[in-house]
Amino acid sequence: MSDTIRTARTSAVTVTVRTADTVRERIATALTILVALGISYVGISYLFAPEATASGFGMPEWPHGEAAEFLGTKGIRDIASGLAPLTLLVTGHRRALGRLLLVEALIPLGDCLTVLGHHGSTAAALGIHGATAVVVAVAGALLLTERRTA
Repeated sequence: MSDTIRTARTSAVTVTVRTADTVRERIATALTILVALGISYVGISYLFAPEATASGFGMPEWPHGEAAEFLGTKGIRDIASGLAPLTLLVTGHRRALGRLLLVEALIPLGDCLTVLGHHGSTAAALGIHGATAVVVAVAGALLLTERRTA
């Protein structure tokens, strides 16, 4: 039952926790960790195997050889995009984390539109980038709608 209320006594203080709120917090936390680790892994992949990793992005063609060295820049961007939410999560800044994730959802949305705009793979655009944008935005929304504890 989503509105179940659980009450616990600690010292002289009674703490009431809504089970639904706890589940929402766990889902938001899990989505944040999943997205942050996922994009960090992608970033590391761009640093160590840029041309192989780029082929899965969805664009019809990527530069090769020395021109492909710019893919390292994408790798650094992706690692930073993963570390920023993890930093806020670890430090307990959940509202700031929610705001950051809503802003970061623009990155995969932009990637989706870029792939579609360059006649790349529609499946990759929507299935990878579009879906990622939705998951990141949902995690951000869940974090922003958490009840504040006193």
